[in-house]
Amino acid sequence: MTDRAGLADFLRRRRDTLRPADVGLPAGTRRRAAGLRREEVAQLAGMSSDYYARIEQCRGPRPSTSIVAALALALRCDLDERDHMFHLAGLSPPSRRAGRHVRPGLISLADHLTDVPVCICTDLDETLWQNGLADSVLGPMPRAAGRPRNLCWRWFTDPDFPKRCPPADRPRLSAAHVGNLRATYARRGADPDVAALVDALRRGSAEFRALWDRHEVSVRRSDRKSVFHPEVGTLHLNCEVLLTPEEDLKVVALFPLEGTDARDKLELLRVIGPQHGRSAARCL
Repeated sequence: MTDRAGLADFLRRRRDTLRPADVGLPAGTRRRAAGLRREEVAQLAGMSSDYYARIEQCRGPRPSTSIVAALALALRCDLDERDHMFHLAGLSPPSRRAGRHVRPGLISLADHLTDVPVCICTDLDETLWQNGLADSVLGPMPRAAGRPRNLCWRWFTDPDFPKRCPPADRPRLSAAHVGNLRATYARRGADPDVAALVDALRRGSAEFRALWDRHEVSVRRSDRKSVFHPEVGTLHLNCEVLLTPEEDLKVVALFPLEGTDARDKLELLRVIGPQHGRSAARCL
């Protein structure tokens, strides 16, 4: 059921917290209150001032999904506030997706892991951020966003990319890439970005196509990898994957495998990395 009074109160309070400058509007003159006016919210949301006024006055029909989504965007709501507004309107909130936005706190957390390679990726395995040690171990992050940064795409379409790993490990890692993508496809296969990537991989790689047709699904939360580096040799690493609550961003950290010399090699790369021009990559 729609909580009309609760929705109206939430809209008024949210409107009062915003200033015109917060939403790119001029402050103007003769403004009696510091917050946004009703007509300004209506303008930002693409609806009539009268319709918006009726929502705030607990009148009129229940707002539609598109209306609530537009108001959440106009009022600069975060995901929690957006979901709360949907519940007040008696509607199911959309699926949560952070998309390509990496919260500063997530980067701050990753920045503290200075002695291990760390990447932040989407659920489609597109790298959005990586630290300097990841640059040294995995190579600098491509400047162009999209497919050039997508690990799954590069694994199956770039013949040189899998050569960083021992030949004996490659079949297992290929299956892991596909199983992980299958899990994302199960959650949101109707989304254009997922469908386009799967379609392109099926057309571009016979290996991917054969593995995809097995229908094996597995979210990769940990793994063991051996990565060859031309200056220090092979590094034996434990890969730990931390998922965000929305499960569309993940922090991937590569820890040295106990009983190997990986820790010493990582420390050497951490020292010599800047001397070889490998500065830390950042989100674009």
